[in-house]
Amino acid sequence: MRFLEILIPVFLAIYFFWPLIRRRRVPAVNILPTFTIVLLINHISIEGWRWQMVPLYTITIFTFLVTLPNFLKKKGEEDDSPPRLSILRHLGLALLLAASVALPTLLPVPAIPRPSGPFEVGTTSFELVDASRSDPYAEDPSLRRLIVQAWYPASPGLDDKPAPWMDNAAAFAPYLADFINMPPWFLDHLAYAKTSSYQNAAPDPASGPYPLILFSHGWRGFREQNTFQMQELASYGYVVVSIQHTYGAILTVFPDGTIAPNNPSALPSGVSDAEYDLAARKLAAQWAADIGYTLDTLTEWNTADPAGRFTNLLDLERIGALGHSTGGGAILQFCASDPRCKAGLAMDAFMTPVSESALDGGVPQPFLFLFSQSWADNAESKNNRLFNYFYANLPRPAPVITILGTNHYDFSDLPALSPLAPQLGLKGPLDGARVQEILNTYTLAFFNQQFKDMPTPLFDGPHPDFPEMRYEQR
Repeated sequence: MRFLEILIPVFLAIYFFWPLIRRRRVPAVNILPTFTIVLLINHISIEGWRWQMVPLYTITIFTFLVTLPNFLKKKGEEDDSPPRLSILRHLGLALLLAASVALPTLLPVPAIPRPSGPFEVGTTSFELVDASRSDPYAEDPSLRRLIVQAWYPASPGLDDKPAPWMDNAAAFAPYLADFINMPPWFLDHLAYAKTSSYQNAAPDPASGPYPLILFSHGWRGFREQNTFQMQELASYGYVVVSIQHTYGAILTVFPDGTIAPNNPSALPSGVSDAEYDLAARKLAAQWAADIGYTLDTLTEWNTADPAGRFTNLLDLERIGALGHSTGGGAILQFCASDPRCKAGLAMDAFMTPVSESALDGGVPQPFLFLFSQSWADNAESKNNRLFNYFYANLPRPAPVITILGTNHYDFSDLPALSPLAPQLGLKGPLDGARVQEILNTYTLAFFNQQFKDMPTPLFDGPHPDFPEMRYEQR
């Protein structure tokens, strides 16, 4: 719950239960219902109202209206008789207040943790149009359009504001609610989620140029889905660029208002394995091309960015790739065919989309493979069989590590949606903050080792600081 949301039930509780401490409410306590109404008005105007707070709004207004006559009495007219609320009634009030607080607590405005590095972080989004490719997933013939978001070391000005967790949250929230099998209005409050990154802040070129990390999200994912990781890397001197893969993402909203929802035919269900594999490999090829085109554009902008954002900001000799799920497969496809990729980290890599040539030849770059326990323990799955075949063909050893107590969506911001994330199938039993700490530590250590000459023992075997990590033998 946000600050003013917390204060409202706190002051209501003081007013309701004061008679349990003192038999008569003092004037400072009698004014609390009125003061709480003021808090409610400020909460709505500053923080914004949300449907999860409606029970608390109702209790607040009802308490104010019931107590208003006593509040308006002149001095000396107050009722001096002791309150006659029974213990049973106090218990009822406690249960009512607890129930009204439970809803906004279980469905909070998601909080993206502040990064720990020395740099402030800026973020910006932009559209790219690849004139060399048509979009095979669009209903009407059109060029391939992408939305790309970057996080980077920044020098924010006094007027720069924290960026929202997701752009166009009002359009996006119903699709994400459907993803977790909830009504369309269930996640309307996502519009209030903020990050620690400053929207369109000026880059900080002083310590640059910076290594570039290209991120690819999962099927029905979105470019902001790993903001906790993006911010952490940027705060330690990386530029991280996330590509939203149009029609593979859960939803894409372009600056002109065009909406491109996920196209399920790109990964069709109810077809033969051969048809599915063909579609998946076509998808991975498109996504790898998205990554390559984004890198082409950034290479041009590093020489002269018309908007002044990336000029001389990027070290194009230090380019890494990071991906989750289908995006993990896409970065394997990209790195297998593009020598500009110098290192990669795949999280629960979905192997079906990886081409036969990449499966047979592996990837030449240093790689780290992280798996959730739910994926790793399904030893006979097609994904694990393909990964084992691919891994055996790697030209160099690569660490493979499983995070115990996790599932597939622990590799994202989605567990921040609710403390009930395990019940919603969005995370495993391991504490969410601990999962993010592990992911940030291992991600940063891997890229620092590859790009900043900072060796680490984390990939040599079990580490006492991270007993949740299981080092797989391949």
